[in-house]
Amino acid sequence: MAGTVELARDVAAWWWRLGFDARRDALLRWAAILGRRSPEVTAVMRAEGGKADADATIELIVAVEHLRWAAKHAHRVLGRRRVPGTWLAPEQRPELDWLPYGVVGVIGPWNFPVLTPLASIGSALAAGNAVLFKPSEHSPEVGGLLVDTATEAMRGAPLLQLVEGGPEAGAALVTSGVDKIAFTGSTATAAKVLAAAAPTLTPVLAECGGKDPAIVAADADVDGAAASVLWGAMFNAGQACVGIERAYVVDEVYDDFVRAVAAKAERLTASRRGELGAITVPAQLAVIRRHLADAVDRGARVLTGGLDAVTPPYMPPTILVDVPDDALVVTEETFGPVLPILRVRDLDAAVAGAESGSYRLGAAVYGGRDARAAAARLTCGMVSVNSSLGFAGQPWLPFGGRGGSGFGRTHGEAGLREFAVPRSTVVRRFRQPLDPTGYERGPLALPFAEWVLRKVYGRAPKLVRAHCRMRPGPFV
Repeated sequence: MAGTVELARDVAAWWWRLGFDARRDALLRWAAILGRRSPEVTAVMRAEGGKADADATIELIVAVEHLRWAAKHAHRVLGRRRVPGTWLAPEQRPELDWLPYGVVGVIGPWNFPVLTPLASIGSALAAGNAVLFKPSEHSPEVGGLLVDTATEAMRGAPLLQLVEGGPEAGAALVTSGVDKIAFTGSTATAAKVLAAAAPTLTPVLAECGGKDPAIVAADADVDGAAASVLWGAMFNAGQACVGIERAYVVDEVYDDFVRAVAAKAERLTASRRGELGAITVPAQLAVIRRHLADAVDRGARVLTGGLDAVTPPYMPPTILVDVPDDALVVTEETFGPVLPILRVRDLDAAVAGAESGSYRLGAAVYGGRDARAAAARLTCGMVSVNSSLGFAGQPWLPFGGRGGSGFGRTHGEAGLREFAVPRSTVVRRFRQPLDPTGYERGPLALPFAEWVLRKVYGRAPKLVRAHCRMRPGPFV
């Protein structure tokens, strides 16, 4: 591993010296190669992970779109810029730019073997880093294909190198001396990655699990909300950290919503050519079965699918009602095509339910006038209003969560800056006669600085509106 890191470090220095324009052109070539070879890439995705045709195609489209965005916007986001100065130092011109870390280690997941790692890889490369990429042991061929196409686009330069193996290879990568780690996986594994990175203070971007809620308000388009929630819950056979894993529906529209979701779910099939692909990792079926058994034992009703409908590696859409709000299928990440629908009295109760638990990744809110207000009350990292997973496909928007869902961001400007370090530069343009710094300042320098403190910084801000005036609150 040490030789691999050193090679990456050497090529990273060359890559950074090339400049933003050359990196943009190389990354756009990579995006074009992935577009031309899309039948091959999606075929490997389907063969390795059992993905449905549409799921593989959508994943690749979104991945290429994010790669193109990072390539085109890296210079604007990370390039040198002037920033405002201060009253006391008019002779100083402050500037800001971002430097690459050097070598970034990316540990990818099996559920989205192209989109998720490419979000980190694309931004890291656009920022001027080299990347060591360890794909999931469940999707090694997809990982190898990404590395091969990147090397072709980079004219043979080993800017993206493959690290093969299982958990032990990931552990070795974390402690190999790379300058940053981008990890995607479970919350429990993220804690191990952080512990391994701690002795060397290696920074970590952690994209972990989710238990994303949907909220359906009384004034929602019930049929449209049902279609959207069902897709958000069943996309990629439910194996998505941002998939909808629980729905809170207000009492007024609950029955209509349940009927609509169940009817639509009955029309979906889970098979090689069905709308739902395979459960990629056999061990995940055991988790799904445990969650379903717990819910049924505690009084939940199965409207579609269920334990008896499982034909490994496929599982049809499973809709549950009358589920206790502390059942495993409501509180823990199920990561399968299972949707519990919970009845709530009003929007306040729906928001409270959505905010329960430690995960804070994404959410979806459906409704009219009150939907935006409800969305604003959620403390997760991403929200879609009247759609599901919409934020994942928007290149300008950062992707990530908080709490048990991890920290750090991919996608957008925040995603580019995640793989670069800010550098502050100050250029002194002339000598200021009233400069208070230094020991050779004149007799008027400190009185001038004190005057600025009193007359400029000591003034109370103007109120925008009269009602903005602060009043004491019931703090005791």
